Amino acid sequence: MKKIIIFLLILILSGCSTISNEQTLIVGMELAYPPFETKNDNGEAIGVSVDIAKAFGEYLGVEVEIQNINWTGLIPALETEKVDMVISSMTITEKSKESVSFSDPYANAYLAFLVNKSSSITNASELNASGKIIAVKTGSTGDFYVSANYPEATILRLDDESAAMAEVLNERADAFIYDQLTIYRNVEANNTTLKALYIDNQEAENWGAAFKLDNPLRDQF
Repeated sequence: MKKIIIFLLILILSGCSTISNEQTLIVGMELAYPPFETKNDNGEAIGVSVDIAKAFGEYLGVEVEIQNINWTGLIPALETEKVDMVISSMTITEKSKESVSFSDPYANAYLAFLVNKSSSITNASELNASGKIIAVKTGSTGDFYVSANYPEATILRLDDESAAMAEVLNERADAFIYDQLTIYRNVEANNTTLKALYIDNQEAENWGAAFKLDNPLRDQF
């Protein structure tokens, strides 16, 4: 089994900040992806990404405000300056670079498929066939990967991970594609009904913090 590789790099901070509020750094993230972006029992934002945001704010000498934003709304929030930056396990892609500016990568991960144990599918390549339904989170790298590499399958786009997993659990979809960490976590929680299929010969996803194009704040991160 290919190991999930996730590593945090040292944040290199230099220069002067450019933020919408001189006293507050507003950071957008979708609080639905533990252990990186999630909430505690009191509804407070916690996780690795939250810690990174707070460390950056401390360096800049400003308060940090975390805004919980649906995944598909994160880039629009940057473009309309509702947030100063996004730290939300966001993969650096050529398509996304058309809309936002990314920091250097601070982590990486791989994709995998979540499949019902009742399925006869034993290899990820079997999903690239007419009649196969692959659930994806809209706008995720899994969405882009399946669109490019599984042209024979039908893509079922959904707004969140739990809805996609439910489609597999209820056998309305043949598989759900997402990062390996999430797939592994779901298999551990449902090991009598779900299994993972790993994808051979794939390139790692690189995660970066996102900023509005030409925002000098990117160079401070």
